[in-house]
Amino acid sequence: MEEVASDIKDLDHTDSNLTTLPDTTDDQGAVIGFQVIAREFKKDKLAMFSLGLLITLLIIIFIGSYFFFDQSEVMKVHILNRYTAPGEQYFLGADEGGRDVLGQLFIGARNSIIIGFSVTIVTGIIGIGLGIISGYYGGIIDNIIMRIVDFIMVLPINMIIIVFVSMVKDYNIFTFVAIMSAFSWVGKARIFRSRTLSEANRDYVNASKTLGTSDIKIMFREVMPNLSSLIIVNSTLNFAGNIGIETGLSFLGFGLPQSVPSLGTLIGFATSPDVIENKTWVWLPASLLILVLMLSINYVGQALQRVADSKQRLG
Repeated sequence: MEEVASDIKDLDHTDSNLTTLPDTTDDQGAVIGFQVIAREFKKDKLAMFSLGLLITLLIIIFIGSYFFFDQSEVMKVHILNRYTAPGEQYFLGADEGGRDVLGQLFIGARNSIIIGFSVTIVTGIIGIGLGIISGYYGGIIDNIIMRIVDFIMVLPINMIIIVFVSMVKDYNIFTFVAIMSAFSWVGKARIFRSRTLSEANRDYVNASKTLGTSDIKIMFREVMPNLSSLIIVNSTLNFAGNIGIETGLSFLGFGLPQSVPSLGTLIGFATSPDVIENKTWVWLPASLLILVLMLSINYVGQALQRVADSKQRLG
């Protein structure tokens, strides 16, 4: 036994010829996680079709609105062409001002999508950030943030947005996004606060605190990646909701200015019985487009939610 002990003692533990196993746990985990997501998502044929249709529509809308239509030309009034039926002059006809419906459809869809996407990003940054901070620290910080959230949530947000839009004289897309974002982040904050409360008590967070890792790094480099599936699902569904809110406000006349095309503005023409019955080319294309966009985004979001649940179940 003494000879064996002496042989072990004489071994050079710093021998450079010794090979170490590569640490591929994180890489393998990421690959396996992606494979689970891809496999589960591909099982939903409707979601795959919706994703393909959504990408195709986005490409057509943005290419068409930027390269084939000019907003100033589209919005010029040609009173002699009032309610011109679809034909060679206007492919989808003209509205009550003799303006090209097809051009308004492309530019309006682009504006609605940009507004919905921008509001989703801004509210995501505010809501997710404050939700994680509130759930991580708890205590007085959590109480202050949650009381602000509770106060905003009991307000009639749509009415307040209408009031602010009416108060601002020369508002545009950026102003409209800012007004919508100022009141639409509270739901995200509450959702991510509750999820962070459970994550903050896990072993990896306690280990990071023990090692002296800063709170900012723990929250946004360790906790937030573990909420990535919830972030993707929540943002996707909110994207559709924000497009719907913008369209609804524009339909009521409290969205974008009249000089800026919007899907809601086109749908707003469907308030006259004569237009609804005899001039369907004015409002029907916009109604069908918004319906297809909303359904496609929602189907993709629901599929992502099922994928996230399956990934969590399968580990």
